[in-house]
Amino acid sequence: MESPAVTFTLAYLVFAVCFVFPPDEVRSAGLTVQSLLAAWLGSEDAAFVQYHLRRSTGTLLAHSLLPLGYYLGMCFAAPEKHLCFFHLAPKGWKTFFFFAVLFPAITSALAYYWSRKGWNNHPLARTLAVHALPQSGWRAVASSINTEFRRIDKFATGTPGARVIVTDTWVIKVTTYCLHVAQQQDIHLMVTDSRQHELTPDSNMPVQFLTIRVASINPYVKAFDIRLNSTEYGELREKLRAPISNAANVVIHQSLSDLFLETFTSLVEINQTYPVPSTQAHRLHRIAQSSDDAIRPVGRQEGMEKDFEKLWIVA
Repeated sequence: MESPAVTFTLAYLVFAVCFVFPPDEVRSAGLTVQSLLAAWLGSEDAAFVQYHLRRSTGTLLAHSLLPLGYYLGMCFAAPEKHLCFFHLAPKGWKTFFFFAVLFPAITSALAYYWSRKGWNNHPLARTLAVHALPQSGWRAVASSINTEFRRIDKFATGTPGARVIVTDTWVIKVTTYCLHVAQQQDIHLMVTDSRQHELTPDSNMPVQFLTIRVASINPYVKAFDIRLNSTEYGELREKLRAPISNAANVVIHQSLSDLFLETFTSLVEINQTYPVPSTQAHRLHRIAQSSDDAIRPVGRQEGMEKDFEKLWIVA
């Protein structure tokens, strides 16, 4: 029988993975940073940039507390280790506790620094400042993004931890801890990779995912990759101003019909060869199966069926 410490360790590991990379079931249960801090984060539709300033900071703080949560849980799961009394704990656990406290301390200090001067020190604010005009600041860029995000004609896809948003002016990739932002007028796009998945959690049909590289002519904007379903490729291309090059010659399935044709072709190629009988074998078969009273006795004569089989094999 497993000890309580091993059971707790496995359970906490699953919890930590689901908390950092929440599946749909965890999101629907509300066990995400966005749900737990909803009152502080505010509305994404009302203020997109300000929402993600707080979300990225809160996510970093919440994730940094996971090691400390594990230590506190082990205090009850393994009382024989005396983890509740720091001076009695084993040396290895003392080191673990030190780093478990250090991580949230550093992230708390970092979060405080980011929030100073109206979030001027946040990495996202610095990212947006690159796109600001000489006489303006990052808040003018944030206002433009907020306005365009509220429009219903934007392109948006992906999970909350890897979303892709395209507005009239901006291409945005939302990740767990940061945002990648590029202006449409400055970017070059290229399809770099394609992955085929036979089954997905949402459907029982094969799906193709494309990886598109977004590179800006602005030297201060880092290139980034976006990933989307091939069926959304046409909608994305309509929203973009710049063309998407396909240097890797990736075959893109923009509809279910394209995917069906490739799947059907691949299945045909792995099937066994079907032998086609000769014209003479067809005639013998028709005689043998005829319902005509005059032809039926001829078809039943001895050797007719064997001749038919030989002709079939030869064909």
